[in-house]
Amino acid sequence: MSVQLARHSSRAPATATAYRTGRSSGPARCVHEMVREQAARTPDAIAVSQGAERLTYAELDAASDAFAARLVEHGVGPDRVVAVLAPRSPRLIVSLLAILKAGGAYLALDQEMPAARRSQVLADARPVLLIAERSAPGDTPAGVCPVLAPSSVDDGARCQGPAALPRVAVSQLAYVSYTSGSTGEPKGVCVPHSAVSRLIGHQDWARFTASDVFLQLSPVAFDASTLEIWAPLATGGRLAVAPAGRVAPDVLERTLIDEGVTVAWLTAGYFHHLVDCRPGAFAGLRHLLAGGDTLSRHHVTRVLARHPDLLFTNGYGPTENTTFTTCWTTRAEMPQGPVPIGRPISGTGVVLLDDARLPVHEPDVTGELYAFGEGLARGYLHRPAATAERFVTIPGADGEPLRAYRTGDLAAWNTRGELEFRGRVDQQVKIQGYRVEPGSVEAELVGCPQVRDAVVVATDAGGGKKLTAYVVPHTGTPLAAPDAENVLLTRLRERLPSYTVPSRIVLLDALPLGPTGKVDRAALPEPAAPAGGHGARDAAAGPGDVEGHVARIWCGLLGVSEVATDDDFFERGGHSVLVGQMLHQVYGTWGARLPFGVFLADPTVRGVTRFVEARRAADGPLEAGDTKEEQHSFEGVVPSRTRDTAHRSDRL
Repeated sequence: MSVQLARHSSRAPATATAYRTGRSSGPARCVHEMVREQAARTPDAIAVSQGAERLTYAELDAASDAFAARLVEHGVGPDRVVAVLAPRSPRLIVSLLAILKAGGAYLALDQEMPAARRSQVLADARPVLLIAERSAPGDTPAGVCPVLAPSSVDDGARCQGPAALPRVAVSQLAYVSYTSGSTGEPKGVCVPHSAVSRLIGHQDWARFTASDVFLQLSPVAFDASTLEIWAPLATGGRLAVAPAGRVAPDVLERTLIDEGVTVAWLTAGYFHHLVDCRPGAFAGLRHLLAGGDTLSRHHVTRVLARHPDLLFTNGYGPTENTTFTTCWTTRAEMPQGPVPIGRPISGTGVVLLDDARLPVHEPDVTGELYAFGEGLARGYLHRPAATAERFVTIPGADGEPLRAYRTGDLAAWNTRGELEFRGRVDQQVKIQGYRVEPGSVEAELVGCPQVRDAVVVATDAGGGKKLTAYVVPHTGTPLAAPDAENVLLTRLRERLPSYTVPSRIVLLDALPLGPTGKVDRAALPEPAAPAGGHGARDAAAGPGDVEGHVARIWCGLLGVSEVATDDDFFERGGHSVLVGQMLHQVYGTWGARLPFGVFLADPTVRGVTRFVEARRAADGPLEAGDTKEEQHSFEGVVPSRTRDTAHRSDRL
């Protein structure tokens, strides 16, 4: 999307109406104090659950107190960072709460983060401790003390330590969340207690109560978890922790039902997929929140029509302004136009500025979005220059200096006084709900000794985005087709999060340049078709040509022109949402309900083809509910590949 910012000289002078704020969020509180007070009010109420495991508020409070005492003995105190590497579980919640009580700031590490990336983050954050569920990784930097989390809540409650815990100020850090920038260097966003308090305290866009059950699905390294975890625990609700690892759609639907979830947040891609394939999954929800990328008007319309009593929120906000900046909440019919990102939430203000940094307030005039108020992060950990670049001072509505965060997002007010997203000032995109700057992938590629130049672009694929890398090798290097793509992709998978790894790498003699000498992205060629592949040429393939039709389904979802019969679905850019869509299309075409576990054993066109052909030769389509028996009966039909099924499951 190319959007020209408004030029102030062509308009009447801006007024104070350009600055819009939510209501006051009330006095700032420390997060752990809000949870402790709730524990005093309802000690026997269930605070956290995961399947059969349950923690009351009293147990959560006691266990976190005991573990906090241990952390203080290990040197945790105000503004000291504590890294956490553990899967979703009630014990993880105990650890996070204990870190806050000890005065520290938690840094959650994504379990799927490559070791090289994790080492980079740990070296930058300089944590005093690393809490791990079993043992610390072998690449833990020197000077970082590893500490095992309690193996059970009872173990935590028996821990001995000082009775007194430190007093914590609301200005002190609650957590650090890492995002990647255009330089390829991860940056730690420093979020204080006051910013979290503004999010979970007195909301003017939602109402969470003690009767709510809030799903915790996001990786704790992702800032959506801030709302998921602390909003229910500060209001007396129950936190229902989803199973560890990536959660398949059928497992998510069962979790929503079994846990009696009433409030849930989903990434845009996951939301779109569930609306398409499992719309009944939302039946028990009172409030559904979605975001992380642009929402489809079609899907929002469908869910509101099917569930008229459902409260729906489209939440927008960068990590630097603590999860949400603006929200659009409704249970009415979808209005005309794109799905709005709404108005600023409590304790938050926004203003649109034109290219001269003057306020924009007229409807349908595009400006760059700046956020201000109580949700602002302190800045980036150990990076004063990067902090000064993005956290800037602008004139306020009264002319006084105002600290604000420059989001880099373009937006415009509509006639209803709601913001509508209009794209990015730079090339930043959202992939699987994560903010990704192609420049960070470019920097990693250029860091490869064989690469002279590289550019990475994002394109639409399967309702989301995918990355394609164009690489110019150094003359005389061994980097040449057909092995170059595998060599570079292997390097990237070892060093970058999976969602940032390009689905294809294209070798070029030189990058195309425009008149100004900049790379002409529009002139980049389409990726060449892989040898022995299927795809566009099979457009006429019908259900009788199973392999050709499976390849056609893959091409449509992955946004590629062709695929080879032994291409790995995940290595071509697939992810959990696209897996669900693919299995749904296989079932709709042949009536064959391919289990997730069987697909993970051989996620190739050939593997899916073998399954379908074997199933068509059997007694008929599998019925819904055939799960474990179904998987075991077909394990011999689809042979396992080099990487085992358990490894695949972790990637879903």
